[in-house]
Amino acid sequence: MLYIVGTPIGNLGDMSPRGIETLKKADFIAAEDTRVTRKLLSRFDIHTPMISYHEHNRRESGEKIVARLLGGEVCALVTDAGMPAVSDPGRDLVALCAERNIPVTVVPGPCAVTAAVALSELAGGRFCFEGFLSTAKRNRREHLKSLEREERVMVFYEAPHKLLNTLRDMLAQFGERKITVAREMTKLHEEVYRATLSAAIERYEQSPPKGELVLVVQGAAPPAGVSEPPVDLAREYIDQGMSLRDAVRRAAEETGFSRSELYRLTVGGYL
Repeated sequence: MLYIVGTPIGNLGDMSPRGIETLKKADFIAAEDTRVTRKLLSRFDIHTPMISYHEHNRRESGEKIVARLLGGEVCALVTDAGMPAVSDPGRDLVALCAERNIPVTVVPGPCAVTAAVALSELAGGRFCFEGFLSTAKRNRREHLKSLEREERVMVFYEAPHKLLNTLRDMLAQFGERKITVAREMTKLHEEVYRATLSAAIERYEQSPPKGELVLVVQGAAPPAGVSEPPVDLAREYIDQGMSLRDAVRRAAEETGFSRSELYRLTVGGYL
């Protein structure tokens, strides 16, 4: 069995009792950085042996972990902070386990994405997670260009030394938008800064940031004259006994909304 174990994003007091128990009972722990994880284990008197599993050894180490799992051992996968397999190589290990029919389960824990969204007051129930932007200027700008018309709030991870370039590219690509910059969440010097992109650029030009950052950026405004997708109408027809396909077709005909787009949104929210 592979356990995906969420760990604190800053404050070690956020470690769950079930997470502690899982780390203690596992045969071994696969850690992104054993030096970081050792501090966590020391805090909770956990003596389970560790092996290294990170971006640069994921293929070789992943095969070794899978071999041990197939031999009957239990592994607990942790990242330096937050949920493994989200913007880290843990996803590759989960995929390997799926290929070999090795059971995988999760012990949920803190997550910087949802914490930042909650602090931002921007999401309104819908957001998309875009992870880290590329360090290459061209790739970063192409990524942002692909999101130019994204109406949902967008969440990004960012490193402090890249922040200004990212904010400038966002302003150039998106125009003025609201942004929340969440820094060092749950730690001693936690900071939540709510502003516009241009104001954030001015602030961080004068005072370069330190620590880990999560950016929550306002989505694009709907095109003029375009109403909200009539998902509620389609759901109402479904509740009246219509099939999903017929309900979507009727709602689209009555509102003029794209049938294929309405079908996608209704399936995603209704099933």
